[in-house]
Amino acid sequence: ESRATVAPDREINIQWYIPPMAKESNETDTKVLLLYAYNISPIRISDISSTSMFSGYLWIPLARIIPLREKLSDLKEQIELSMQASKSFSTSGRTSFHEQNETLKIIPSFQPKRSDAKVHLDGKIEEIAKRCLSEVKALLSVDPALSSPLTEIPFDVTLQSITNLKDMFDLANGCIISDGNLFNWIISLL
Repeated sequence: ESRATVAPDREINIQWYIPPMAKESNETDTKVLLLYAYNISPIRISDISSTSMFSGYLWIPLARIIPLREKLSDLKEQIELSMQASKSFSTSGRTSFHEQNETLKIIPSFQPKRSDAKVHLDGKIEEIAKRCLSEVKALLSVDPALSSPLTEIPFDVTLQSITNLKDMFDLANGCIISDGNLFNWIISLL
């Protein structure tokens, strides 16, 4: 069966629609349409009446999406730099020949993927992440006035989760986010 007819995992699909740029005379802000559909249990397209499928849309000001995507790109870059720094720090120590041989015996398939490994955030990067995520929360909340800033990060920060979040605001491509803490947080906002 193709991916178009089966969703074996919980996932959310995000797509964007940018309407023609002709503005109404009373409209001052260009808005784009966020279209989403998600399932909370595995589904087949033949079971179209499933109660585990949801969809919806939000009109979001374009002027808020572009800077948010740039901030998420910067956050991703900071995390990548932090990961490189911690990796070079951990491998910079002197090791004996015996220790080097022991290191080589580690089987790569048992190591977590680099993009899926939880990232330790220093205070500066954590604050940047909280501000970005608070902005995402305000953008996706039905009533942004009731959306308070985050005091803690609601999901495990991995390079993959931040990449998925950044891709979510890619107006040209959209994204699919599979089951996990990020998925749970996003659907809680919608």
